[in-house]
Amino acid sequence: MATPLSSPGAAGARRGWYWPAGLAVLLLLDLAFTFWRNYQLPLDGDLAPTVLPAPWYAQVLHDPFGWSALTRHELYSGPNRFFAHAAMSAYWKLGPRLLQRVLSPITSLYVASALFTTLTQAGLLFLLARLVQLATGAGRAQLWVIAALLVPFFQTARGFYEQMGITDRAVTYTFFYAFAMVLLLVLVLPFYRAALWQQPLHLPASQALLLVGLMVVVSFNGPVATATVAVLLVLVAGYWGWQQLRRRRGRAGASPGWLTGQTLGLLAILGVLSLYSFYIGRYNIENSHTHTVWQLYQLLPGGLAHYLLFQPGLPVLLLAALLNVLLVRRLAPSAGRQRLLRTLGWVGVFGMLYLLLLPLGGYRSYRPYLLRNDTALPVVLGAVFAYGYSTYFLLGQLGGRGRGAYVLGVLALSAFFLRADGLPDGSPTSDCERWSLDQLARAGEPVVEVAGFCPVLTWGLATDPQQSEIAGQMLYYWHVTPTVKTYYQKPPL
Repeated sequence: MATPLSSPGAAGARRGWYWPAGLAVLLLLDLAFTFWRNYQLPLDGDLAPTVLPAPWYAQVLHDPFGWSALTRHELYSGPNRFFAHAAMSAYWKLGPRLLQRVLSPITSLYVASALFTTLTQAGLLFLLARLVQLATGAGRAQLWVIAALLVPFFQTARGFYEQMGITDRAVTYTFFYAFAMVLLLVLVLPFYRAALWQQPLHLPASQALLLVGLMVVVSFNGPVATATVAVLLVLVAGYWGWQQLRRRRGRAGASPGWLTGQTLGLLAILGVLSLYSFYIGRYNIENSHTHTVWQLYQLLPGGLAHYLLFQPGLPVLLLAALLNVLLVRRLAPSAGRQRLLRTLGWVGVFGMLYLLLLPLGGYRSYRPYLLRNDTALPVVLGAVFAYGYSTYFLLGQLGGRGRGAYVLGVLALSAFFLRADGLPDGSPTSDCERWSLDQLARAGEPVVEVAGFCPVLTWGLATDPQQSEIAGQMLYYWHVTPTVKTYYQKPPL
């Protein structure tokens, strides 16, 4: 298939490189701007308890695989989230201290937060672009073109963030959701490539063991990754069963060439790990509520309607992907066209099955509608992939005036999302929190009254010194304060 920016001849080849090079510069500038935005965000209230850790998060770090939940049915926080807790604790205990070799202690915290969130966004962006590149057979240079098509949908703290934010304003949630998706996409990539090429995996024993190790990490990294894996495995199993049925009926060419031997063995291991993780996740004390499963399923239709309608971002993205599908269907039949329609059909089925799983673990008192940008993240990433895949395909297939009009439409859509994300909307900033931390660092007494204009490493104002004990220990560890201090705040009149 022709690439959308290719031209014949030597001059065309040179021009073909100008676009990717220019887009690479723009994407790097966009990531730099994203870093600056993330640097402006305050620290969230779960950061200190997770990193220190607080007593209610300590057990998961001492019981990585949930034996207490399995054997004694103990309830505690995050029995299937060991690697998310461990990774976050390690990063935040090491990262700020390393940065303090060149930065002040307070500044190091915000740089560490912005650095991780921005790198996570970059990882997701280029992994999604890689999936599209493999599906379309695009060259290496075209990876930048594909990434440029996808980057407007990464809404960072503004625009349509509440509905389709991929990274989170709270760095803790970025660790537990977006970073989990980075790990999952890395895990899925070799299987995705094998399915595209219809070739079984032939990994050396060392690489297979590394892949199994990554499976363990993904399976014990939180319920969103596990739920995504469960749906993917159900789809693979359904596809395999359907192909076996066709094969028994004597239909030639029905056998899937990649679901053999090593591939099936690795997928079976992943399935067992995911089932175990899902089971012990039932003993997460944070899931405690009074709703029955049926009541949660009754919440799903209203939650879905609320989620889709309260901002226009995701409906516009889904509509653009659907229009792309309609345009692709009007093209002459080809192997690439059929593969795209089949792939996007699977993406749609994945989204529906994933949503049906949400009532089994997506409810929180602060998430009464089940759906939010964090729990819906796999669906959002699927929609972004579907749009990127179909858009890049059409850019390579359309010609003449139709192609020119389509390019203008793509640019208009990108501008719509970029403008929305660039407009100020009263998003929280860290200015007040930084001022409060500086006030706390300069105070000489062990219990400090801090101005009550904003939370400081808490979700709400710490009106009692006991509410800031964990944050105080963490600030001392980060060298923000010379001794362990607690603080309290009086709400402004």
